[in-house]
Amino acid sequence: MQRIAIIDIGSNSARLVISHIYKNGAYNMVYNQKEALRLSQKVDEKNMLTEVAFSSTIETMKSFAYMCKIYQADKTIAVATAAIRNAANGAELVARVAEETGIQLHIISGNTEAYISYLGVINTLNVKDGIIFDLGGGSTELILFKNRKILESVSLPIGAVNTTSMFNTRNVMPANVFSDVSFFIMSRLEKYPWLKQNGLPLIGVGGTARTVAKIIQREKKYPATKIHNYSYTAQTYRSFFNRLRNTNLDQRKKISGLSSERSDIILAGSSIISCLLEATGAKKLITSGCGLREGLFFDYYSKENHVPIIAKDILKMSRENVLNLYEPDQQHSRHITHLVLSMFDGWSELHGLRKNYRRLLETAALLHDIGITINFYSHARHSAYMILNAKLFGLTHKEQVITAAIAGWHNGVSKNYFKDRFYKELLSDANWKTINKLALLLALAESLDYTETSQIHVIEPSINKKNATLKLYAQGIPSIEMHQIQEHLSWFKKTFGVELKVQLATEKCISPLLVVGST
Repeated sequence: MQRIAIIDIGSNSARLVISHIYKNGAYNMVYNQKEALRLSQKVDEKNMLTEVAFSSTIETMKSFAYMCKIYQADKTIAVATAAIRNAANGAELVARVAEETGIQLHIISGNTEAYISYLGVINTLNVKDGIIFDLGGGSTELILFKNRKILESVSLPIGAVNTTSMFNTRNVMPANVFSDVSFFIMSRLEKYPWLKQNGLPLIGVGGTARTVAKIIQREKKYPATKIHNYSYTAQTYRSFFNRLRNTNLDQRKKISGLSSERSDIILAGSSIISCLLEATGAKKLITSGCGLREGLFFDYYSKENHVPIIAKDILKMSRENVLNLYEPDQQHSRHITHLVLSMFDGWSELHGLRKNYRRLLETAALLHDIGITINFYSHARHSAYMILNAKLFGLTHKEQVITAAIAGWHNGVSKNYFKDRFYKELLSDANWKTINKLALLLALAESLDYTETSQIHVIEPSINKKNATLKLYAQGIPSIEMHQIQEHLSWFKKTFGVELKVQLATEKCISPLLVVGST
């Protein structure tokens, strides 16, 4: 196992993230620490970081170095961005950090920062075309990508902290000041005509973007706290920003979702987003909980494990990671997946579901047994919880809920599993009917490998006007599987309105004596 520490010294805050990479290639984060530094506010008139900036940074880095030692980090990747990059004495601070903590900080360029943030987004959001903005304390990186490839990028020295200091918007932002701020930002954005991409989503990375999403979620009483891949309209943002502009610092400290440490810089940060909406013509904003730190991890992981730095299929990548992380019987899980997808494809006229549901069913089937890690009994319920909270990229919040519910019902329907508000408010009656159909298919597939021996190796589902047929090809007589599948025949009839006839064949020879079906 490898222990990887990633340190990001930004203009507003510093973060340490430690992740484990296991022998089978699975990885997960095991430690996260954040410290507020506000380096962009600790610069004198000569553009020199002050002694206070030096002492606070070194103290923070000593704390990070201690935690790296506690976690026995094998590799430490540490980067510094805008505040240290732009300071006249940034290199001196880097040298002091190395001398006093043993950690070598690397000052990365604005273009490098933009690229690494792009890696964090493109490997975790299922978006083909868009504009990423990584809004930090001292800079904002802008990246235009199409077909998941970067076309343009730039780093601008405009951030939530330095803009707050420049226009003194810590407490309030009168209309005339907002006008000055907007003119200042727009005059810089107008230098990059490629930003005008009407219709492409604006994807927000960084603390300001996450905070705005959190506030909007609270206002809308969204039934979850998950920020990554949360989207909302430009009009929703403008309504939020118009309300925010009329607040003072004390009032903002009482806003649900807005931390006290960010309440003084949120006006400037939100103004930058407002200008970006105008400059790009975006109609939708998507929040990314992944950016620079995740990009640094993917960069390291891809090189060490010889995998593409940009995943071709982010859902497949992330669910394979979850599968390897919890280590169920993978042969069984993959065989179940093969069987259930055969049923989904063969009975498409019967279930009438869109092809998009196939990938949700595939994900639920692959991960349906990970709950055994907690307890075999009620493992379907545990699997549902784990899927709901896993880092599964490429799914919307609603799709992840549906996937969790499918897995949760693979031992039979029980709505008691899903009384949680997240399920109740995100899923409609139509969604539950879909889940019931897909869970039934998964339950049938589970029955067909109940002994986990892959004895039934091929199935042929078909349908006619009177009933559905499932022809099974097996080595020998799978008596336990044949018994188990009968347990679901009434569920099948109730769900699809036709009887299911199960026919067993050996060596491609149908045995008329081995046919089961509802009566």
